[in-house]
Order: sequence, then C-alpha cells, then structure tokens
Amino acid sequence: MMASSRRAVVWLRRDLRTSDHAALAAATHAFDQVSVAFVFDRYILDALPDRCDHRVCFIHRSLAEIDKFLRQHGSRLVVLFGDPTEEIPRIARQLDVDAVFVGRDYDPYATTRDREVGERLKGQRQRLELVKDIVIREPGELHTQSGGDFRVFTPYSRAWRKQLAPEVDLAEMPIAYAKLAPVEDALPSLEPIETYGFEPTDLWLEPGEAAARKRLAFFEPKMSRYESDRNFPATDGTSGLSVDLRFGTISVRECVRRAQAHGVAGEKWLTEIIWREFYQDILFNHPTVVNHAFKSEYDGLEWPGEESHFQAWCIGQTGYPIVDAAMRCLNATGWMHNRLRMIVASFLTKDLLVDWRKGEHYFAVKLLDFELASNNGGWQWAASTGADSQPYFRIFNPLLQSEKFDEKGEFIRQWIPELAGFDARTIHDPWARNPLEAMGSGYPRPIVDHATQKARALKLLSSVRETPA
Repeated sequence: MMASSRRAVVWLRRDLRTSDHAALAAATHAFDQVSVAFVFDRYILDALPDRCDHRVCFIHRSLAEIDKFLRQHGSRLVVLFGDPTEEIPRIARQLDVDAVFVGRDYDPYATTRDREVGERLKGQRQRLELVKDIVIREPGELHTQSGGDFRVFTPYSRAWRKQLAPEVDLAEMPIAYAKLAPVEDALPSLEPIETYGFEPTDLWLEPGEAAARKRLAFFEPKMSRYESDRNFPATDGTSGLSVDLRFGTISVRECVRRAQAHGVAGEKWLTEIIWREFYQDILFNHPTVVNHAFKSEYDGLEWPGEESHFQAWCIGQTGYPIVDAAMRCLNATGWMHNRLRMIVASFLTKDLLVDWRKGEHYFAVKLLDFELASNNGGWQWAASTGADSQPYFRIFNPLLQSEKFDEKGEFIRQWIPELAGFDARTIHDPWARNPLEAMGSGYPRPIVDHATQKARALKLLSSVRETPA
C-alpha cells in the first residue's frame, strides 16, 4: 500500500515573497505537499486608525503577486481574516497537515501569539515549526565575553561580523515548487482590500518581490556613495529597501550577499543592516522597552512639553522648515528619510521636551516601514534613553542640520509650497532672515526658541543623571 502524502502549510507574515524563503524551503524539503496561507490579523488591523493605511495596501498588493505566482505552480494562496490563534489551527485541521512552518518573529505580541498557536496545534497533534528568516543573527545568538547580551552597538557589530559564516548564514534557500499543493475552491482566497475593511491608497513605492529586486538592482551601482549620499534627503542616496526588509519582499540574506559582493563599498550599508539586528536583540532581551526607557533612570522623567507643540509637530507647523517638511512628507507618503527621522526626533524630545513615547507612537501609526524594534530603538537613541543612545547633551540644532543636509532647500521646497520662492539661505530660517517675506507666505513663526529650549533640555536631562542611585 502506498504511504499517504505528508502535508504542511506555510504561514506567511514578514516574508511576503516566494524565493530565498526559509519557511517555504524547510516545508518543501521535508513534506510532500505544501500549502501557503496568510492571516489578516484583526488584533492588528482593528487598532489602525486610518482605513487607507499604507501598510495594509502594501501587504495586499504583495499578496496578489504571491497568489499569482502560486497559481502558476498549480496552487494558490489561502487568505484568512480574524484571530491567528484561531485561524491557523483551524486551517491546519482543514488541510490535515502535520506541521505549520513560519518565520520567527521577535516582537512581544508575536512571541505570545506564536506560543498560543503552538499549544493549540500540539493539542491537535500537529506542530509549529519556527524558522529563522528575518535576520542573520537571531536574538540570543550573540553574547558578550561574560555571557550576557549586548547593550552597545560597536561590540555587537564586531561579534556579528566575526561570527558570520557566509556559506551557511547567507546561503540561498532552495524551494521545491513542484510540491506546492492544489487548494480546494471552498477555502478562502485573496479578496479586494475593501473586504478586510480598508480602502486602496497610493503608495510611494511599488509593492512586491519583483519591485524589491528592482530597487536592490538600482541601488547597487550607488552603494559606494551610500556613506556620503545617505544623509541628504533631496538626493536619491539610500536603498529604499527598509519597507521590503520590514515585510520580507526581499530576504535579508540577499541584501547582505549583495553588500558583501561590493566589499569595502558595501560596508556602510551592511552596518545599517546590523543596526537593525541589534535593535531586534535589544527588544527581545528587554521587552520592557516597548513602554519604558531602556535606561531605567529616565523612566520616571516628567517631560514638560505642551500638547499644542506636539500637535504642531505632527502636522508640520512648528516654524522650523526642515522639521515641518519631514513631517509633511511622512503624513503624505508614510516615508521619512533616516537623517530626517533623527532631526525630528531630536526636535520633539529636546526642543519641544515632549515624551519620546508620543513621537514613537505617531511614527508607529504613520510609517510604511514601521518595525517595532527599529522604531523604538531609534526614538530612544534620539531621546538619550536607549541602548547605546547619543549622550543627553548632544542636541541637534535644526537650523544647522537644515543648512548642512538640505543646503539648497530642495527638500523643503518640495514639501512646503509656502516657501517655494525663498532663496537658498532664507528658506532655512525665513522669520529671522526675511520677516516681511515670511509674513506674507503664511508659514508659521517658530513655536519655540532653540537656544532657550536647549538650555531647558540640558537642565532636565542632567537632573536625572544627577539623581542618587
């Protein structure tokens, strides 16, 4: 008698592609028939305030590309809607699989969810197979010489590079597409985005794996200039792949392979990828950073910033052109250049003296590439409350940052039409340099004085450091 086929299902989450895919590779290697599923998680979706959310649109359109690919191989995507802790065990029963394969996620919510899914599958005599996919080094893989976790980036980066074994860590994952299983018509398929309670919206970049590969190919010739060009928002000097790494429309292994292929020229970009993994390590080992300062002495700090100032920051009406241009860009596109993220975060926390958690939450709602670990790490870095963060006394001067990184005012003109006619010098500080022209532009006066606020910030933050332990 012929043995019955062994079946598995791959649960897509932060790996929205069909190549170099750890879960697909593991499942098709070990099982005879493999189905692919995705769950629109209502726990996450119901918390989103905007029904035209950029991220949901990006995911939906990326799933359409995956579904098309699977259909070309005699299968299709199973798309569920609800609570994953219920939906995944249910589809596992319906498909009568032995195992569910999924890329491991390190966020507190994800680890709790996966633990529950695993328990429910175990009760059905099925198992959850978690595989490494979104990072090269998982949290817990790297340790200090004393056996602890890293809290400073440079030694973490040194250990990361030292332990990298390209032939193992960067090997492309082979997938046996012939094992993709047919899917019954009765099982749910991908529906229009409106079915899930959202509206289609324009995106500043094309979703999906094919588009991600094009972005990487476009960036490669510019990689040698990345270290110098990446700080200038009016220059197309970054990879634009943060969204793709967030949703897995490209594998981190492919990115590191390409960085290494460029040798010294790829080193700075590789360093940024390692920063991403450092923050994953911090979040996993110190999950309290989600709501608390990594440096506990700052946790009880009372930030005296005004709500009206926070609201002005949110909508790009602070009277500081580089800050306002960055925020207007974020609100319109869901994207912000990394240099600008540092500028606006420093401005909110150290000029406006607003709690970093408010800025972090605003970014979490707006960013297309929102990733809890990196977003939290970046905000705590700027506020001087996080792991290996900038010293409390380092406070960005928004005017100097503007003049240095948007010298001609090109980025400012793009997002602040009121200032489009101002010359390259005046545009950075219109009310100080040409008050009459500024008055006629409709652009707001600065809501705070930087020098005054810097002094207040230094006093506030140094007082915490001077508190006896």
